[in-house]
Amino acid sequence: MEENKSQFIYVLKSIPRLLDEENWTEKEEGIIERHFAYLQKMLAEGKLILAGKTGGLDEKTFGIVIFEADSLHDASSIMNNDPAVAEGIMTADVFPYRVAIMQE
Repeated sequence: MEENKSQFIYVLKSIPRLLDEENWTEKEEGIIERHFAYLQKMLAEGKLILAGKTGGLDEKTFGIVIFEADSLHDASSIMNNDPAVAEGIMTADVFPYRVAIMQE
């Protein structure tokens, strides 16, 4: 982790229509593939700390992305450029964050 970078977290939630697996189409699957590729690119660039999601698919399900950015403005841009957010299958909120303890 770079010392001059700040940490942020964005929390993702599927739009209500996609809480039913029967509503998923190839379009949504393609967006998820682009979302995963976006996160892999962030990892390769040294920006991503971790990403994951809770189990299941209901109104309590959510994903998180913990990453580094220069500012809240930059963090918001990173979140908004995530294909899952940009293409409207997930909503997201970004927050300043700080990892306090982490397994190595």
